Amino acid sequence: MAPAITLAAETELSAANTGFMLICSALVMLMTPALAFFYGGMVRVKSTLNMLMMSFISLGIVTVLWVLYGFSMAFGTDTGSIVGWNSDWVGLSNIGLTELWDGYTIPVFVFLVFQLMFAVLTPALISGALADRVKFTAWALFIALWVTVVYFPVAHWVWGAGGWAFELGVIDFAGGTAVHINAGAAALGVILVIGKRVGFKKDPMRPHSLPLVMLGAGLLWFGWFGFNAGSWLGNDDGVGALMFVNTQVATGAAVLGWLAYEKIRHGAFTTLGAASGAVSGLVAITPAGGAVSPLGAIAVGLIAGVVCAMAVGLKYKFGYDDSLDVVGVHLVGGILGSLLIGFFASGKGQSDVEGLFYGGGLDQFWKQCAGVFGVLAYSLVVSAVLAFLLDKTIGMRVSEDVEVAGIDQAEHAETAYDFSGAGGGAARTTATPAAATAASAPSKKVDA
Repeated sequence: MAPAITLAAETELSAANTGFMLICSALVMLMTPALAFFYGGMVRVKSTLNMLMMSFISLGIVTVLWVLYGFSMAFGTDTGSIVGWNSDWVGLSNIGLTELWDGYTIPVFVFLVFQLMFAVLTPALISGALADRVKFTAWALFIALWVTVVYFPVAHWVWGAGGWAFELGVIDFAGGTAVHINAGAAALGVILVIGKRVGFKKDPMRPHSLPLVMLGAGLLWFGWFGFNAGSWLGNDDGVGALMFVNTQVATGAAVLGWLAYEKIRHGAFTTLGAASGAVSGLVAITPAGGAVSPLGAIAVGLIAGVVCAMAVGLKYKFGYDDSLDVVGVHLVGGILGSLLIGFFASGKGQSDVEGLFYGGGLDQFWKQCAGVFGVLAYSLVVSAVLAFLLDKTIGMRVSEDVEVAGIDQAEHAETAYDFSGAGGGAARTTATPAAATAASAPSKKVDA
C-alpha cells in the first residue's frame, strides 16, 4: 500500500487515477464472490450454499461497520501506534466529495471504498477453514467482532500513518500481513477451538465441483490485479505497472511449482492443484510485488507454489482440521511472501530498500519478521479467544446430526442443486406440499 505521505499543496485531483482506482475497487469487490465460488466448489454438495453465504455475508456486515467506524479505526489519527480514530469520519458524513486522500490525487471516498473491499475479503478468507460445521449466526457475529478488534487495528499497524509496523518500515504492498497472515492465523485460532469435522481423516471429503473451483480461481486471479496494482493508488511512476507484471509472473510460476511438486509426490497434475497453486502465488506476491523484480517474482512464486503444496498436508500430521487449506495457502504463503522481501528486494521498485541478495544485508528481513510474527501472534490469540467466547455463549458449531445430514438445509432451508428431476422447476410445481416437505427433509444417511 502506498504510504500516507503529504505532498505539495498544489496536488490536484486526477481523473485518470480516480477512474483507475474505482475500477480496481470493483475488481477487489469481485474477489469476494470469486472466493465464494472457489470455496463452494471445494466442499461437498451438502455444504455448498453455506460456503457461498459465509463469504457473501461479509459484504453486508463489513460494509456497514466500515462506514460506521472501521475506516476511522484503520486510517484515522494514530493513537499509541495501535489504532486510529477520526470522529469526522464516523458515518462518513463529514468528508467532502472532492477532498483528496492524504497527499494523493484521488478523493478520500475513492481510497476508503478501495480499502473497504480489502476489509470485506479478509474475514471471508477465514471461512474456508471452517467448512461444514459452523452456525451461520455465530459466523456473522464472529465477523463483526473480528474486524472490529483484529482487522481494523491491524490495518492501521501496517498501512496507517503512525502504526507500529508502518513506522518500523515493514513492507507490505497489498496485504501479506494485514490480509493473508491475519486471516490464516485467525483461521488456525478458530479451528483449534471448535475442533474437527465429523469424519475428519476417515471419510472422503472431496470437492464436489472442480469446475466451480477453477472458475473461482480464475476470477480471483483477475480481481487480484486490482487488489495488487491498485494498492499504489495510481501509476504515475510505474510502480503499479511493476506490481501488475509481478502479479502475473509470480502466479504463473507458482502454478508450475505446485504442479511439479504434485506430480513428483502424487503422480498427477490436478486441476485442484493448479487452482491452489495460482492462489498461493497470488498470496505470496501480494506483499512483495512492489519491491522485487520480475525475476524475483518468479523465485517468490516458485517457492510459494512448492512450499504451500507441502504445507497443506500438515493438517493431517498435526491433527487440525483446516477444511480448505486456509492455513497452508494463506498463512504460509503470506509468511513466505513477506519474509522473501528481505532477500529479493531490488531497491528499484517502491523504495530503495535492498534485500540480502542485492547487497542490503538482513536489516529488512528482521523488520519483516517483526511484522509477520507480530500480526500472526495477535490474530491467532484474539481470534481463538473470540471463538471460545462465542462457543461458550451462543455456540459456534451445529449439531452432529446437522453436520452429517447437511448444513445447507438446516441453516438456509435450501440446497445447491435440485436432484428431483431434469425439469427442476417443473417438478417442484407438480409436487404436493407433503411430498415437497418430505423431499426437503435432511437425510442422515447422505454424505455427499
